[in-house]
Amino acid sequence: MSDLIVNNAVRIPSAEIRFRFARSGGPGGQNVNKVESRAELLFDVRHSASFTETQRHRVLTALRTRLDADGVLHVVVQDSRSQWQNRERAVQRLGELLRAALTPRKRRVPTKRSAGSNEERITAKRRRGERKRDRRRFD
Repeated sequence: MSDLIVNNAVRIPSAEIRFRFARSGGPGGQNVNKVESRAELLFDVRHSASFTETQRHRVLTALRTRLDADGVLHVVVQDSRSQWQNRERAVQRLGELLRAALTPRKRRVPTKRSAGSNEERITAKRRRGERKRDRRRFD
């Protein structure tokens, strides 16, 4: 397996990626009870030398729900009957997850209501209040 290129700044050596295999559920015919086709990719984000501190922090916060207590990311794939295909798909998903986590988020620029829309809103509120007031009983 070659290195995983996440983006221009990040390249993950194959030595930092570990795999575990288990028997997969789902279709598989006679192999389903014999072949360990389910692939679980393990990547230690917290101790990886591939990230700068800011990149590491960004990945840890973006993927915090997918990390275990030690900062290890688990990607499980059992789509295919082939262990090799599941392994390749797990590496692909890791790349997608890290790419998305490292993409900087755009800051929201708060918009301001126009004077006309604000006036319209207040007028509508006033009308609504008058309508409710007219429904009340008078003595």
